[in-house]
Amino acid sequence: MAGVAEYIKESYIELTEKVTWPTWRELQNSAVLVLVAALIIAMVIFGMDQIIGYLLNQFYTSLT
Repeated sequence: MAGVAEYIKESYIELTEKVTWPTWRELQNSAVLVLVAALIIAMVIFGMDQIIGYLLNQFYTSLT
């Protein structure tokens, strides 16, 4: 049990004294970057889905 308490104590010290936390401005910039990247990836996937759907529709209508 003493090992668990020591682990928690060392973890707390590391999080409060050794970790470099981002500033509020850096955090906002990172969030915007992630949002833009997610939107771009979503648009690429949407475009691929539309193209594949169109091609499959053309293929199936040509069978009848």
